Order: sequence, then C-alpha cells, then structure tokens
Amino acid sequence: MFSTTVTVRGYECDANGHVNHAVYHQYGEHGRTESLRALGVGIADLTAAGIGPIILETTVRFLAELRAGDEVEITLDLRFGEGKTFRMDTELRRGDVVAATITGVMGLLDHTTRRLVADPRGRLLALADAEKAAQLLDDAPEK
Repeated sequence: MFSTTVTVRGYECDANGHVNHAVYHQYGEHGRTESLRALGVGIADLTAAGIGPIILETTVRFLAELRAGDEVEITLDLRFGEGKTFRMDTELRRGDVVAATITGVMGLLDHTTRRLVADPRGRLLALADAEKAAQLLDDAPEK
C-alpha cells in the first residue's frame, strides 16, 4: 500500500467549482508515478530497461466533490497475479471522505517488441530497491 497527497489547484476546477473529471485520472497517474518512485524505480530506470507502464483499463467512481484548496490523499493498492497484467486500485480521500475510487488494469510494455512483458512484477522488482519494495509490497522477496 502506498500513499501520497496533492492539494487541489484552482485551475483544476470546472465551472461548478469542483475538480474536473479528467483531473481525477491525473491524480491517479501522479499516485502511480510516485508509487514506482517509492519503490526506487524512476522513469529513467524504466526507459533504460526498455519498458514502461501502460494503462489497459481504468474506471473512476465519483463519490464526493473535491474543491480548490482541498488536500487529497491518494492511496494505491498494487496487486500482481500470474499473468502479464496487474491491478492498481486507487482511493482519493478528503479527510475521512472517500471522494473517488479508481480501478485500473496495467501492464509493462516492452519498447522493442511493443508487447506486454510476461512477468511485470519480476521486472519491477529487478529494478526496485529491495528494502523499499519489501515495505510497499507485503510479499516482495529480497533481491
């Protein structure tokens, strides 16, 4: 489980005074990028390895308004299975209120073959800092 925060900026709000629907996806992307960084895997590391994360499916459930100045906690749950895809489920909270949930199916794209890599968890762990991975992924083996 990983968590980070953002503060809603005025330009992210629509004419109704609440966060524009597309910005929720940006908050989810921010959380995904920061969670990889927390594993010790930056964009440069992924590029050097010839891979990159891709979103295959994403769904947002809007549950409560977010407004300019709100502090939003972005919490991600990263779950791997046996296949080429993995889940990254996100919750956006304003204090005790769940403002939105984002469910996502992701993969790692091999930049050469333009196909999903067979073992996304293994590829990420190979790039990750072992201590950080053990803290964020409950079952992460030591490198």
